[in-house]
Amino acid sequence: MRHGVLPFGLAAIDRALPGGGLARGALHELHGAGADEEDAAAAAGFAAGIAGRLGPGLVLWCLKRGDLYGPGLAEHGLDPAQIVTVRAARDDDILWALEEGLRAPGVAAVIAEVARLPMVAGRRLQLAAERSGVTALLLRRWHTGDEAASERERPSAALTRWRVAAIPSALSGLDGEPGIGTPRWRVELLRCRGGETAAWSLEVADATGLVSLSAELADRPAAPRRFAAAPPAWRAAS
Repeated sequence: MRHGVLPFGLAAIDRALPGGGLARGALHELHGAGADEEDAAAAAGFAAGIAGRLGPGLVLWCLKRGDLYGPGLAEHGLDPAQIVTVRAARDDDILWALEEGLRAPGVAAVIAEVARLPMVAGRRLQLAAERSGVTALLLRRWHTGDEAASERERPSAALTRWRVAAIPSALSGLDGEPGIGTPRWRVELLRCRGGETAAWSLEVADATGLVSLSAELADRPAAPRRFAAAPPAWRAAS
């Protein structure tokens, strides 16, 4: 890859990606699933873990609503002191800020939250990321189910497209004690240029920004479980 890759540290994921990891200096798209398609809370936690490991420097986060929650992001590996936020009312303005951020010195990663991504804008962002070597993570936050269904089917210039959803935690708590276990995500690689599509059940990114395979999934498929997933920590309470 032109700017190298960021390995996830899990062979199951890294094998599916060209070069053995997430391409740096590229555009990657993430969104939630079901009821989380509007907030994209799980996807944002996944993005925070990636951004926190992309090296020293600022993380520019472009968004419409000021609902980031610093302690929650820190739990997923992104130091709130690294974050510079830009708020704008329109997708076009956020995409402009994202492109400008890709050219700014001292930026390690850029994250932007948008509903719409025209193909022309996506190509511009991919080219800007390639030129600068800065990684761009685009979070799709849709307003309605109809908008989500329409936008999901549109082609994208992003190198990868991911869907991240919270799933029930294991029944055992920490150290095997009864209680709510480690929160988990269902992470799906829906599109990967030059790679493979796949899906994994993972324990959420910790303070190091790393994900891990759920213990009961490391060697064999897990039987279905019914248990409430832990609430997402990265958004402020509404």
